[in-house]
Amino acid sequence: MILSERAPLAAAAPRRRSPVRRAVTLVLLVAALLLVVVPAMAAGSVLLAAHRDDRSRTDVIVVLGASQFWGRPSPVLEARLSHAKDLYGSGVAPNLVTVGANQPGDKTTEAQAGADWLVAKGVPRAAVTAVPLGHDTLQSLTSVARLMAMRGWTSATIVTDPAHEARSLAMARALGIDAHGSPTRSGPGSSLTFDYVLRESGGLLWFWISDRRHIEQIVGA
Repeated sequence: MILSERAPLAAAAPRRRSPVRRAVTLVLLVAALLLVVVPAMAAGSVLLAAHRDDRSRTDVIVVLGASQFWGRPSPVLEARLSHAKDLYGSGVAPNLVTVGANQPGDKTTEAQAGADWLVAKGVPRAAVTAVPLGHDTLQSLTSVARLMAMRGWTSATIVTDPAHEARSLAMARALGIDAHGSPTRSGPGSSLTFDYVLRESGGLLWFWISDRRHIEQIVGA
């Protein structure tokens, strides 16, 4: 008896995805990666700056504004001022700048309230400059950058809350300031609460995406 031989079945050829489909998949993977990695980088930057106390010698200590009540600094602002005074006393910089405008109905500004507090605590008035401009961090630091350019200052120590330090430093450096960070270590603003870190991470992310281009236009003007 002769057994018939059956021809082996041909292996099915692998299906090849179209170039368009591969490109779409790659774009989606990159987008997903960015949605995870970039926010994580922002949060990491916030936490890193919050824990770093850079006391390098600079030209000026800049105290970012916070609320004041009829000339009296709020607890958050007072903590920033007290820390700046300690930095000044330890010789970090020979000059102090306070910033911040006023709200409708205020009799004074955050900058002036801060300057008055420093002078009342023994800092020579000649060493303190109030810059009563800016209703947000970017506006205030833009005014500081202009003042520094006029006075020939190039470096600054930025004093603010720990969670706020990373975004403040990023803005200052984008404005051409050789910025160093020394955040507060006491007071209500010094707590690294989840809400504060999340808000500042989002703010830093927005700065990277949008505000930096606005700063570049200011610097180039």
